[in-house]
Amino acid sequence: MWNIKRDHARFREIVKGKIKRDLKKYIKNGEMIVRRGKDQVSIPMPQIETPRFRFGQNQGGAGQGEGKPGDPIGPAQPGQGEPGQGQAGNEPGQHELEVDLTLQELAEILGEELELPRIEPRGKKSVKSKVDKYTNIASQGPDSLKHFKRTFKEALKRQVSSGTYNPDNPIIVPRKGDMRFRSWKSDVQYENSAVIIYMMDVSGSMGEEQKEIVRTEAFWIDTWLRSQYKGIETRYIIHDASAREVDEETFFRTRESGGTLISSAYQLCQKMIEKEYSPTEWNIYPFHFSDGDNWSGEDTRLCMKLLEDYLIPASNVFCYGQVESRYGSGQFYKDLIENFGESHEEVILSRIENKDGILNSIKDFLGRGK
Repeated sequence: MWNIKRDHARFREIVKGKIKRDLKKYIKNGEMIVRRGKDQVSIPMPQIETPRFRFGQNQGGAGQGEGKPGDPIGPAQPGQGEPGQGQAGNEPGQHELEVDLTLQELAEILGEELELPRIEPRGKKSVKSKVDKYTNIASQGPDSLKHFKRTFKEALKRQVSSGTYNPDNPIIVPRKGDMRFRSWKSDVQYENSAVIIYMMDVSGSMGEEQKEIVRTEAFWIDTWLRSQYKGIETRYIIHDASAREVDEETFFRTRESGGTLISSAYQLCQKMIEKEYSPTEWNIYPFHFSDGDNWSGEDTRLCMKLLEDYLIPASNVFCYGQVESRYGSGQFYKDLIENFGESHEEVILSRIENKDGILNSIKDFLGRGK
């Protein structure tokens, strides 16, 4: 049994090594990673050969005497051995093995490859939770919490001390005073909690390729942040000329054809934070993805005011990802640099030209450990 566990652990280390070496490929092709429930993903590993039996040199025959290569094993089936309808191929088949990993393991691979620092929560942003742990033993309690081992131990001690214990006939009969029960102790814990607020431009200039880039990047950002916080929530805002909150599926599948007012998303994000996420209790991560188009200079000035007066002070960091599009001007990225500079401590900017740029963008956003 120990050897099996050791070999299984070694196999998983090999799998992790392969994923780490091909991480850019997996990130670029986000559809390769399939979500399995809440905490697991399934990853195809086409380069891993599945274990198989290897026979010695003296093996021969087909189970019914001497045989030769190509002989069927077992009774022949109707039509077996007859020429098929298709042509024979001369290429080996592709062997894929799907490997299940936890999101925690995937986050560790991402962190090691990108050398991501662990996140230090801001200030005293924590949520108090009460946890009951069954760490004590009591002499009274309900039958459902009876501790049989401790009960028989008490009965044995009583019988030995009173001289009624017979080692030749070791019968132990617990009495009421021998009964022991599991008892809990309340423990107050402080858990850092976080909220990720994704905002995305869904106007006509943001095509399917741009939204696929956002979806892939959001998956990896989620994976890393969930490995850093015990309690985390995710909210989604889409906008064109107006903004609204949606669920995850709608967020990545909606496409509009109207104009773009970025301030509508920032205003909705501000209302959401003010109503539900006090900056004194939550670590707040707004991520905005756009192709850089905005309706007017006046709305851009309003965006900068919203960022400077509220969103940046309330957030751990404010992250803006500009997904390049042939229809987008990219002007909003320039406006952010003009107002906050390229190295502002609480504002992180990233340009994502195509799927090849996702990995560097993730490092841009998560590399500061905030």
